Amino acid sequence: MSTTVAEMLVETLHRIGVRQIFGVVGDALNPLTEAVRKDHRIEWIGVRHEEGAALAAAGQAKLTGKLAVCCGTTGPGANHLVAGLYEARKDHAPVLAISGGVPASRRGIDYLQENVPDLLFRDVAAYTQTIINPAQAIQVVHQAIAQAYHQRGVAHISIPADVIGGKITTATSVHSINTLRPQPEVTPPESEIGQAARMIDAAKSVAIFVGNGCRSSIHEIAALAEKLQAPVIHTFRGKDMLPYDHPHWIGGVGLIGGAPGMDAMRDAELLLMLGTDYPYSEFLPTRTQTIQIDERGFVLGRRMPVDLGITGSVGPAVAQLLQHVHGKTDAAFLNKVGDHRHQWNMTLDKHASPPAQPEKGPVKPQYLARRLSDRANEDAVFVVDTGVVTLWCGNWIRQTGRQRILASFNNAAVGTSLGQGNGIQALDRERQVIVAVGDGGFTMLLGEFMTAVEHKLPVKVVVFNNREWGLVHLEMEEAGLPAFEGSNFPNLDFAMFATACGAAGYTANTAAELEEALGPFLATPGPAVLNVYIDPSELPVMPHIKLDQIWHFGMAKIKEAMISMGGA
Repeated sequence: MSTTVAEMLVETLHRIGVRQIFGVVGDALNPLTEAVRKDHRIEWIGVRHEEGAALAAAGQAKLTGKLAVCCGTTGPGANHLVAGLYEARKDHAPVLAISGGVPASRRGIDYLQENVPDLLFRDVAAYTQTIINPAQAIQVVHQAIAQAYHQRGVAHISIPADVIGGKITTATSVHSINTLRPQPEVTPPESEIGQAARMIDAAKSVAIFVGNGCRSSIHEIAALAEKLQAPVIHTFRGKDMLPYDHPHWIGGVGLIGGAPGMDAMRDAELLLMLGTDYPYSEFLPTRTQTIQIDERGFVLGRRMPVDLGITGSVGPAVAQLLQHVHGKTDAAFLNKVGDHRHQWNMTLDKHASPPAQPEKGPVKPQYLARRLSDRANEDAVFVVDTGVVTLWCGNWIRQTGRQRILASFNNAAVGTSLGQGNGIQALDRERQVIVAVGDGGFTMLLGEFMTAVEHKLPVKVVVFNNREWGLVHLEMEEAGLPAFEGSNFPNLDFAMFATACGAAGYTANTAAELEEALGPFLATPGPAVLNVYIDPSELPVMPHIKLDQIWHFGMAKIKEAMISMGGA
């Protein structure tokens, strides 16, 4: 029995659980799209831009930890995938990218759309390979998927047009398919866990700092925190793992966090750092005794000095620690941190409180983020774009513990949220997916809203419309510079745009209009856009902001006023 390379690929992807492929059709991919059409078991979701395909796959992979797939055809079609694939690369999510290629007989003579895809994908992909003969296909496809899972990133295969429809006779799918799965957990050495337990027992106060590597074991970590009377601080990516009101869940660090978390890390006698490679070392303590546990041995100690680094998965490590550590009865440190957290929450609540005159605008972005949080479903997925919108949502969304919050965590790319939201919504069209995006980010890939309309993906897009590159504006003012005119821009009417696409569109200029629109917007059965005019002058609540930064903000405002009056 013979099968084509394309048919083998579809059979393999189905057997490992892939249910959608995102891409743009093209002649080099014709055998693959035909195999998908005839097979019926995998849904082809045609996007409006290949970057949207890569983002959709990245969103799926980040949410589930399972392989997701995107496609681009020859030359430019493959090139467009690269920017979106950095989402998967930087956030360590398994994605398989498939690109078409010019026929082998045409290579090397500057043929139409010819490029060297393995060179192009080398930085973004953990594995990249061109299949030059159908006889290679089974082994290369197996290797690509295995690398995506075990390197936790992107694997890319280029299949020329004269190969993807070629026949193979050895099998209808890859061999050893049972090996194509996420990495198993790694149990750390018991001797090192014993050393960690002794250090924890000797410390008067302990703080626990958790990242995404703790997701599968967060309830065991909460039990350890209770046993140690320890506060738990989280990265932005880990914010959604427990409810915001959990008694040990103190908050985040850095600009997408708060002072209580930073102070808890600084003031604790010992910091237990679990499953995180938090990149902003300026927010990490330098004098606190630290134990770091991570299954990626190469991240141990690279952001801050650690006294004990343990290579191993967080789940089995915490299970061992629960058996070995003695419980602590002194809750003074936890209570002190908890009081600080309560005061910080009151500050956040004050900024998100309803306005005295709700009929007047514009809307405070903190109020918008909080109202979205309050009105969202218990298991909603928030997909937050990059920019000042990240600060509003990261600090003012109060998660339930069943919700998920995704963003461009380590890539920090503007314009990535809608593409990721489409991919996540495609997994479950009944689950509420809310995309929070600035006006600049939304306009970057507007066409992907048509992807949502075409494929009946009921994403809810909330545009934080401040008519400027908000975070860039803040960075200029923090440096004491007036906002450059390139940071401001005009916009189309996003609600009318949604209507023109065949979806629902809503606009809110004031808090009163926001309250009136939120219910119908969230209840809309299909995709919808809520265009909210937010106050661009609002500043985030920043932990430990320096006096010279306040001075810089003030000087920048004076300079902006002078420019508006015709001054320097």
